[in-house]
Amino acid sequence: MSDTKFSNIAQIIEQRIDKGDYPVNAKLPTHRVLASELDTTPATVAKAYKLLSDKGRLESFVGRGSFVRSQSDLNQVIQAPKDEDDFNFSILQPCLYKNVNALQNAYQVAGERLTSELIGYTEHSGHEAHRQAGVTWAKRYGLEGGDTCNTVLTNGAQHALSLLINALTKPGDTIAVEALTYPGILAIASLSGRNVVGIPMDESGASPEALRSVITEHQPKLVVLIPSHQNPTGITMPEARRREIAAVIKQEDIWLVEDDIYGFLNEAAIPAISNFVPEKAFHISALSKAISPAMRCGYIKAPADKVALLNAHIRANIWLSSPINNIAGTHLIESGKAFEIADMQRETASERQRLARSILTSISCDAEGYHLWLPLPKHWTTEHFVMAAKNRGLIVSSGSYFEVSGNEENHIRLSLMSIATEERLAQGLGELKALLESDMDTLFPF
Repeated sequence: MSDTKFSNIAQIIEQRIDKGDYPVNAKLPTHRVLASELDTTPATVAKAYKLLSDKGRLESFVGRGSFVRSQSDLNQVIQAPKDEDDFNFSILQPCLYKNVNALQNAYQVAGERLTSELIGYTEHSGHEAHRQAGVTWAKRYGLEGGDTCNTVLTNGAQHALSLLINALTKPGDTIAVEALTYPGILAIASLSGRNVVGIPMDESGASPEALRSVITEHQPKLVVLIPSHQNPTGITMPEARRREIAAVIKQEDIWLVEDDIYGFLNEAAIPAISNFVPEKAFHISALSKAISPAMRCGYIKAPADKVALLNAHIRANIWLSSPINNIAGTHLIESGKAFEIADMQRETASERQRLARSILTSISCDAEGYHLWLPLPKHWTTEHFVMAAKNRGLIVSSGSYFEVSGNEENHIRLSLMSIATEERLAQGLGELKALLESDMDTLFPF
């Protein structure tokens, strides 16, 4: 009987998690408090928590308590194909085969330019010339006010996000993000014990009114936003919305982290949100999405009074961003080649978006960039579609991995860039279309 009781309590807790009563990364009531509410014993609640921990819904820490675990697993969102014949629609990256020659040349130049000074320790997050390259890169795509004194180097954008979350918040603090967001942010929050709350979105991105309400209700310490070609929705905030978001940030006690890693995909530069609230904003840019994920060159423009704090965290964790990567990245930026590559990748993305719309004729959105946020037909559930796609060698990312509240999201994210050629992409999209139009019941008769 007791086994049945703790299983029933586990089911009640899981239902509360799914409904959002206990959001991702939220701390759960103590055994004693929940036992009193549910008219049971603390020992029974402890068994229920253990059961949910084994299922991956909770994680517990000695002295801190139990927390709702994020369902987002980066290994599931970004999957390496197990078969070279698979069509991998899960990875957001540039068409790498088009960049190989430029990268080979850049690293050859880096080798020729190596000196004992460049490969040794340096006082800041990296050398001044490399920070200036970051300033030049971000300025091209809409950031104002950057200079070598307020820019720090990181090992890519993911490191920049982790650095800022850990430098600006502490365990137990709340972070606000778009209601559908990049799972890498959720993974950082989950591993570092931060709570996450979602900001409702509309066709222009995160809603300023909703952001204000979230700040009032949840008092987050910082908000992380992806203003251009948002992952996963593909939305790009227009300048007017960026100004509205900045106005909210300016009035509230909160930091802004602007992850502008896809800014280069805009046809014309759009002013960064950070331009309108520089004293409270941290702007992230990087070369990974335009050049290569292996080129770990990330740049943060920070308020001047926070640069020393970021440098201290960098020194304590990695000491400095790799000078060899930055020599190569700086050469590409200074020579103008990085911007040529970025333009080529943007044109490739536009061509592939047109190709996708010609095959998947049900697409109604007008997103550009590297990916599509694709709604599934009503007769498909996300779980079954992802499974059926995988059985056909089609690797897609389930929409549930991007949902902050952990609720079911009947979409998939579809990268259009990781498949090498347009011919092979068209073949994969054709197979995907056939699957979308098929009857789920014929594939899953159980």
